[in-house]
Amino acid sequence: MDLLSLAILALSMSADAFAAALGKGSALCRPRFTEALRIGLLFGTVEATAPVIGWAAGVTAHAYVTALDHWAAFLVLGFIGGKMVWEGAKRPEEESRQAGRSWAVLFMTAVGTSIDSMAVGVTLAFIDANIVAAAMAIGLATTAMATIGIMIGRVAGAKFGRAAEALGGLCLMLIGTKILIEHTVLAR
Repeated sequence: MDLLSLAILALSMSADAFAAALGKGSALCRPRFTEALRIGLLFGTVEATAPVIGWAAGVTAHAYVTALDHWAAFLVLGFIGGKMVWEGAKRPEEESRQAGRSWAVLFMTAVGTSIDSMAVGVTLAFIDANIVAAAMAIGLATTAMATIGIMIGRVAGAKFGRAAEALGGLCLMLIGTKILIEHTVLAR
């Protein structure tokens, strides 16, 4: 895999995390850059680990992983996105945004957005790509994109409040649905 292909792969794998981070940044109460970077590192670490898991699974059990990965992404992203839409719709506008951060929810969001990277890892096993280089590129791109997403979400959340949080949740639900459609309807 050449450098340009690796860069395109890394950026495309980080797009889901960027969209999720936008929603999370709008839901949080004025996150600072250091916190955005910690969240970005969480997303980046999970996103870098996913293709390695997919690669290992691709080497050993290709049929089982590809049969279930899209359903897992759909359910996890749908649940988290639905929760964000619900909270954005029910919370009064004047109520402050989340002061506390639920690392468990952030972790589950990171896992949900990294399912497609796991599927890519399966593919990388079949083309005998350098999984270490691919995982590092995906992790670095995701860390940067998620950090930027949190910071942009901070501004969007301050200006648009509940609507930005609900829109971020809707984006997660759409990403999960897109993954499911790509792996079921369009795969035929």
